[in-house]
Amino acid sequence: MRLTVRPGTWPAVIGAGLVAASIAVASTVAALTGGQAPAAGAAHHGAAYRGAAASAPNPAGLTGSDYRVAPLSLPGPSGGSAAPPKAPRRQPAPAASASPSAASAAGSAVPRLIVPDVIAAVPGGVTRADLARISKLSQVRAVLPIAGARITVNGKPLTVLGAPAAALRPWTPPATAASPQVWSRFAAGDLITTGPAARSLRLVSGGRYPVAAAVRTSITFGGQALLGIAGVDGIVNESRAAQLGLAGNVAVLINAPAADMTALVTRVKAALGASSQVIRLAPVDVSTSLPVDTRPPKGRPASYLALFQESAAQYCPGLSWTVLAAIGQIESADGTNVGPSTAGARGPMQFLPSTWRIWGIDGFGDTGPPNVMNPFDAVPSAARMLCADGAAAGGQALRRAIFDYNHATWYVDEVLTLAGEYAREFG
Repeated sequence: MRLTVRPGTWPAVIGAGLVAASIAVASTVAALTGGQAPAAGAAHHGAAYRGAAASAPNPAGLTGSDYRVAPLSLPGPSGGSAAPPKAPRRQPAPAASASPSAASAAGSAVPRLIVPDVIAAVPGGVTRADLARISKLSQVRAVLPIAGARITVNGKPLTVLGAPAAALRPWTPPATAASPQVWSRFAAGDLITTGPAARSLRLVSGGRYPVAAAVRTSITFGGQALLGIAGVDGIVNESRAAQLGLAGNVAVLINAPAADMTALVTRVKAALGASSQVIRLAPVDVSTSLPVDTRPPKGRPASYLALFQESAAQYCPGLSWTVLAAIGQIESADGTNVGPSTAGARGPMQFLPSTWRIWGIDGFGDTGPPNVMNPFDAVPSAARMLCADGAAAGGQALRRAIFDYNHATWYVDEVLTLAGEYAREFG
């Protein structure tokens, strides 16, 4: 089993402990774009690792979706792990780009997610050389250059970021990354905002509103979603960002899950120079206080969310379903990248063959040999393994059980961070 990325440890989700960081993020965007909407006609100068998210066959009888898009599917044995593409290393730095199929893929299965551990910016924007230096730093796994500006929508200021859906979607919180509605409207060029911003600006989904940016125009409001980064009010796709004149590559998001965050901030600052702003987004402490589902079983689950909830309740009473959900997303993006990994792990919960022989069971009434590729077997088996290691007791016992699942302290923090997000987003 091997962790590739972790989803959305965003200050807006973490809470008051990162208020200072959230203010700094908003100030960074404002400072680098003049603190206001770009003047009409202004010129602006001018990526990321994610696991494969190809569709997997859905066997008969398995319907429904959750987070709220990923169907409970039974992938074939041919899935593989994608290697992270290296950041570009020549001038000038391009904005993150999407494949031609990005718009059509807007409603596809949720991608493997990426947590932004750090946001960084330099006066004049992030160059290709900057990206190259950051990408060479030890333990940095992914970078995402983003456009941004402080503009006016419906008469009120709004801090907006711009990037292609294929590049931006994996960096958003789980509920947002999983929403086909959000990404369909995003691909169409609509503005997506946070709930508070929508209420403040009195935006109604489907309505058109005046915009003052590098040009004066109008824009359709596509809806609201968790964006996760405090101080950022909205997002638009790369075409709309270009039309509005958002400052290209105003900042870069950085993923380095195994790094010491204090040291990472120092190294990024050194790579970008004394004039750069580097802000930590990852939490200092990760909680093991997570919800436990004690409701009676509802029968054979029809979605991954239900599968995680009912597997915890039936096969490890006392274990929070959010831990299974986090492991399932981290290991295979809920069955969309089932291996074998370079170590030989397979299935939605990425069991090594030797581990599966010990812990693999039939779940939810299945019969026959336990099938590592079958989520109805794999998720209950993961619950069983975690339970045997004491996960149901919570606290340090839960941390030890997750460590036994994948022997890395940072993996434990990755799982608990994402589990906390599921707890907040799905109650």
